[in-house]
Amino acid sequence: MKKSIIFLMLLVGGASMTHSQEKKELDRKSIMDMCGCYEVTFKYTETFAPEIDYEKKLDYTSKALELALPIIDEENKISLQHLLVINDSTVIKHWRQDWLFENQKVFHYNGDNTWNFTQLPADAVKGQWTQKVYQVDDSPRYSGSSTWVHYDGKHFWENTSDSPLPRREYSKRSDYNVMTRGNRQEITSYGWLHEQDNDKIIREEGAEDVLLAQEKGFNIYKKVADADCKVATDWWAAHKDFWAKARAAWDEVYEREGDLTLLKQVDGQPLFVQFYSLEEKNADKGQILNVINSFVSEKKGENAGK
Repeated sequence: MKKSIIFLMLLVGGASMTHSQEKKELDRKSIMDMCGCYEVTFKYTETFAPEIDYEKKLDYTSKALELALPIIDEENKISLQHLLVINDSTVIKHWRQDWLFENQKVFHYNGDNTWNFTQLPADAVKGQWTQKVYQVDDSPRYSGSSTWVHYDGKHFWENTSDSPLPRREYSKRSDYNVMTRGNRQEITSYGWLHEQDNDKIIREEGAEDVLLAQEKGFNIYKKVADADCKVATDWWAAHKDFWAKARAAWDEVYEREGDLTLLKQVDGQPLFVQFYSLEEKNADKGQILNVINSFVSEKKGENAGK
């Protein structure tokens, strides 16, 4: 009788492990399916505001050609670098997304250019993937951990996480300072969809968050021929070594595992501008790290008047 029970437990355990591995491979396939050359349409519209005198902002729509390249493909980590193609000839390094399996270490944005370090419990992230999104200079943007869902022929991942203002608004608006992003990334027949339900939040220390407005967003990625992004592929081949050094420098900062506040400017320039000169002279990791460290503030809020 005992042998039968042990055999049954081993059988059930083995089946569970097989299912988990198959699920993980489906997760990895969905992430890798975001790679390729895409025509992207960005659409945003404000949908609701609690104050009746709030003046709804104009809708935002734009289009771009974008390449997503897998620059790291490991069992528990996939990193995708996005590159914009402008006028078929100019390439701009865009955002990056890292996917980490059962990751416990995250930086959550909290306003004032500050990210709070959090160590998540192992049981809270079991079977989950953390998406970490980085800005054009590989500084942090937002991150969150959730489970990929594969059901009824649909493949999607969704999470809610705070972030700085989006690039389309951070230089134009000062009436809110945190965006709570409701992100849904779904693999589709035409490519993939980044659907968003966002709250525009006014956050002040010691006070409750105030909702200014809500918006709906659709970033629609329609796959096109890889040849359409050849200029971006060639650009990355010539620049990838520099950005590998930049990621290694940033890793040293992230590995300090404490809250991170970045100054908005040093010597009158934001960090992404200083990266132009670093890249132009093909700076080494030490030089890159020195520049990054010059932006790291020792205490929250120090950058307020910079």
